[in-house]
Amino acid sequence: MNGIYQHFRPEEKEFIDKVAEWKQQVMEMYAPKMTGFLDPRERQIIRAVVGSDEEVCVSFFGGTADSERQRALIHPDYFEPDAEDYGIILYEINYPDKFSTISHSQILGSIMGLGVKREKFGDIITDGSCFQLFVAKETANYMHMHFDHVGKTPVKLVEKPLQEAIHTIEEWREQSVTVSSTRLDAIIGSLPAMSRQKSQQLIKGGAVKVNWKAVENPSFECAEQDVLSVRGIGRLKILSIDGKTKKEKWRMTLGILK
Repeated sequence: MNGIYQHFRPEEKEFIDKVAEWKQQVMEMYAPKMTGFLDPRERQIIRAVVGSDEEVCVSFFGGTADSERQRALIHPDYFEPDAEDYGIILYEINYPDKFSTISHSQILGSIMGLGVKREKFGDIITDGSCFQLFVAKETANYMHMHFDHVGKTPVKLVEKPLQEAIHTIEEWREQSVTVSSTRLDAIIGSLPAMSRQKSQQLIKGGAVKVNWKAVENPSFECAEQDVLSVRGIGRLKILSIDGKTKKEKWRMTLGILK
């Protein structure tokens, strides 16, 4: 296990230990273990911990093949999971769209306001007017009964087959930047219409996440493949760190979500 820790950040140790426990349970009980909805970074950790062990495997599904948040099934090698094994319900959010507008952030806030943990629901998806969300089966009844407003807009959840999930496509635009360091504030400060000072204010104000976790330290060191999101601005990914210039600045390639 010690070899695993060195590949991840110190604050991820607790989750690594939890995954190791899950793996041990599967080996001892010889039965699958299902997790809540995980972000891509957490799935990366699970893959690393489970490894290429011949006895134990891990599979993921979030409602669609390309869902960002997915549940994991850690299972013995004999078990071949299908979509039903992940316990995922798809709900469409019906609301009076002729008179009201709702947004992803409002929906997220309303669900969290019900006391539902983030691991109990997956992606909130939209085609611009229709909204859907994936919910853990064990939470579905509670959500159906209590999720009746987004802000002041009345809503109703209608269950749909997983096959009727909205198909969303993410487009990333590559951009080369030169930054003074790999610090979080330097990278965000390199964005258009952004400054180092403004980026520090956003970070300290809790408006920035790295790998889906809030980071309020401007000097946080970023690495390749980190996903950064800035509230109100959008999301970017460090595709590659391409070395230093003659003036000792870092060249990197960012992917910016269109």
